[in-house]
Amino acid sequence: MRWRTKLYATAALFCLAAWLAVAGPVSHSHPPAQGDKTGKPAVQGGLLAPDKGKFRILLNGQVVGSEEFEVSASGGTWTARGSTTIHSSGGADVKATGQLKLAVDGAPIHYEWSAQAQKKATGSVEFTNATAKSKIDLGGSSPVKQDFTFPTPRVAVLDNNLYDHYALLAQLYDWNAGGKQDFPVLIPQDMIPGSISVESLGPQQVENVKYEGLRVTTPDLEILLYLDAAHRLMRMDVPSSKVTILRE
Repeated sequence: MRWRTKLYATAALFCLAAWLAVAGPVSHSHPPAQGDKTGKPAVQGGLLAPDKGKFRILLNGQVVGSEEFEVSASGGTWTARGSTTIHSSGGADVKATGQLKLAVDGAPIHYEWSAQAQKKATGSVEFTNATAKSKIDLGGSSPVKQDFTFPTPRVAVLDNNLYDHYALLAQLYDWNAGGKQDFPVLIPQDMIPGSISVESLGPQQVENVKYEGLRVTTPDLEILLYLDAAHRLMRMDVPSSKVTILRE
């Protein structure tokens, strides 16, 4: 099945031009078993690290929103929190939040999210081993529920509205192994499982700043992640949609 090329927020209730193509890494089919080009399992050496900051969201060079985020450890687990505001021309601003709880190896445990413009939607995903139990409340009489099974518990959660999840993806990448590594993913708002490929680009220079580069790809989309020496996400580019995410 074809890959998505638009980023939809909260089960297609909201859609912003600034997010076009960012959700493209997700396919409509279940992901293959993950591994790098040598056949070894991916993300063996991935380690989470504390982080906190703010991203500016740019479309065609113009600031259209921002995200504040924090990744912290407590009681043997990790929690990633994010809050995004997108300014929509001719419409209500979109405000979104997400809280992702992870095990020490980066496997997701629980995720809760909300997004609101004219209407509000909320949702959650409970992860047990390699099964994800997803629920979305759109304000109707009963929530929408669906379960997904993956080949591994190490699933990358990529929220439609939060870019700190790509910072987590960069930490899950096994930098020691290198090469191209495949990750199963879940977009909670769309209840769609899929897979992405992540590959190291080595040292990169963008606008006179030196980074370590990662390329995130699907058959029809490329996302470029630029990281500092500690592998913190500093910049993210989606060339096809002219979207740039910059750390302040």
